[in-house]
Order: sequence, then C-alpha cells, then structure tokens
Amino acid sequence: MEVKKRYVESVISADLKKKMVFLAGPRQSGKTTVAKQLLKKAKQDIETRYLNWDFSEDREKIIEAQFPAEEGMLVLDEIHKYSRWRQTVKGLYDRRGDHLQIMVTGSARLDHYRHGGDSLQGRYHFYRLHPLSFAEIGGSSLDDLGSLLNFGGFPEPFFMASEMETRRWSREYRTRLVVEDLQDLETVKDIALVQQLVLRLPELVGAPLSINSLREDLQVAHQTVARWVQILENLYMIFRVYPFGSPGIRAVKKEAKHYHADWTVVRDPGARFENLVACHLLKWCHFLQDSEGRDLELRYFRDVDRREVDFVILEEGKPVQFIECKKSRRNSSNRSLKYLKERFPQVEALQIDMSSREDVLDKHGIRLMPATGFLSRLV
Repeated sequence: MEVKKRYVESVISADLKKKMVFLAGPRQSGKTTVAKQLLKKAKQDIETRYLNWDFSEDREKIIEAQFPAEEGMLVLDEIHKYSRWRQTVKGLYDRRGDHLQIMVTGSARLDHYRHGGDSLQGRYHFYRLHPLSFAEIGGSSLDDLGSLLNFGGFPEPFFMASEMETRRWSREYRTRLVVEDLQDLETVKDIALVQQLVLRLPELVGAPLSINSLREDLQVAHQTVARWVQILENLYMIFRVYPFGSPGIRAVKKEAKHYHADWTVVRDPGARFENLVACHLLKWCHFLQDSEGRDLELRYFRDVDRREVDFVILEEGKPVQFIECKKSRRNSSNRSLKYLKERFPQVEALQIDMSSREDVLDKHGIRLMPATGFLSRLV
C-alpha cells in the first residue's frame, strides 16, 4: 500500500501563489515530505530551498537572514523554535513576498508559539497536517482498518507494518517529544513527572479527563498538571474534545475527553477504535476549516443523567452529525443516541462499528454503518 500524494498538497500548492503557507502538525506526520514534494513539483533545488532550524548550517542562515536571491519557493522548517521567528518571516515576506513562495512548517502549534513581534495576520494560510487515515491510504476492507488500528497512522510505522517496530517507534517518539521538543519550547523542571503523565494518559482515553485525579496521582499542583496537559496538546501529542451543550439538554459543560495522535499507545481495543475515529473526525474538520473556511467543531455529548454519545460534529455552532462507536454490531439500543435523535430529528445519527458489513437505517432513524464505509467518506 502506497500513498503517493498527501491530502493537503494540492490546496497548499494553490495557496502558495497567493500568500505564505504555514503547515503544522505532529512530529513525523509527513510535513517535511510534503514540503520537499512541493519543491520537486516546482522544480526547485531542495539543498538550497529547504532550511531546517534543527540543522546548524541552516540555523545560521536563518539568523543571518541569508536566503536564496532567486525567486521561487522557500521552506523554513521548525523555525518556530527561534525566538524571533515571526519577525524574521514577516520581514522576509514584506520585502520579497512578490517573488518568494514561503512555506513555514513546524511540529508544534504555530499559532501558540508566537514569541512577540508584529502580527502576521493576513499574510498566510494555515494548515494542520494529520497522520494517515483510512481514506488517504485508499482503505476499503476490514484488513486495511486492522492495519491502521495495529500500526497507527504515522507513515514510518504504518509502512513497516510490524507490531514490534511499531512499539519501538512509539516509545522512541514519545521520548523525543518530551525530552527534546518540549524542552526546546517550554521551561519544565521535572521532565520525569511529565513522562509519567504521558504514560498514564492512554489509560484514560474515552472518559472525561479529570485534572484533579491526575494531580493526586502525580502529587503536584492542579495548575501544574493543567499546564503540562496544555503543553502536550500544543506539541500535537494529544488533543481534547469538549462537551456539546444546547438549551433543553442538561449537558455537562467542563470536562473534556482526550485522544492521542498515536493511537497505538491505547491498549484497550474499544478505546483505541474510538481514538482512531476521533483522529479521523478531527482531521476532516481541520481540513475543511483550513481549506474552505468552514466553521466546524468536534465535540462529544454527556449529560448529568450519564447519557453519552462519543462525537458530535457542529457547524456554525449547530449539530450536524451524532456518531457513536462500537466494536461490534448491535441493534440501536443506545439510549443516548436515540435521546439526541429525538431532540434533533434533522441531524444525522450514526452508529458505526468495526466488524459489520451491513449499512442499514433503523426504525429510530439511526444509521447503523460499517466503520470502513464511514471512514472512507472522510479525508
């Protein structure tokens, strides 16, 4: 199985003709590959047109503002680790934006790591690159879904297709993220406790995340744990999904659920499947936000009576889809999904499962759908 072209390449190529493009996403999700593919497509010299802050020679060129004199495309990778990166990029664009197609890539939230300087508002389009998904690998079968579940969506372990290599890759990935990337961007004294948090979080996927419980486990202040969780989110290791509330339903309003970009760290099969679906839905929402400007959000539903639905898609603040994940086909006995469908009859309600092949609509108007069919509709 081969992915010849990533899902964002065409839209980024078009946008580079108008403004700068910022491409962010988890470490090793394929940002460098996308950038180099676009350089090849533009017939540009990668050696001179791709500058990476992590390489000492390239770092000196960026600090000294020594960029290629000829017009064309220029890629600045991991430059957000430079305290003056925004001023550097703004100055370059303002001076040479008519002649350079500037692409900035980074493995952390570029909208968060803005170390002062003038605003870049209006000068760039922002994209978030996610790991591989069922649609992007051309998936069609349960075997394809099984490969994604077992090996994850990051290109390197997915194409190695080895459970042993996936475990090794995942362990090394987490270590590099905490020990290297985190310390490049944040001041955290007790890295050992952050590593302990990283090991604890996969066990909590699928349930509301209690910062207070984590505080008690780690024996640190509530504010400290909250900050660490936010840092892991800024580094794209995890993401949080917040509850959906609406007049007429007694929804909880504060506790978020969390999921991992590398879902292979989640050992429970049901929670791992839910995590995979969460990643696919977030990828779809982000792509439509970034490429079309649509106002989409990923939420979940849980009320004070303990009714819960895994995912709610909002567009312009209104629900457009309710999604419940199951490991195997069951009748639509899910009272929570029926509860929401009764209150929002115009909203599509889906129960998707890992193993079935049938796609049916039940008497409550809930669609019982194979995961393969649902995931293939996304990006």
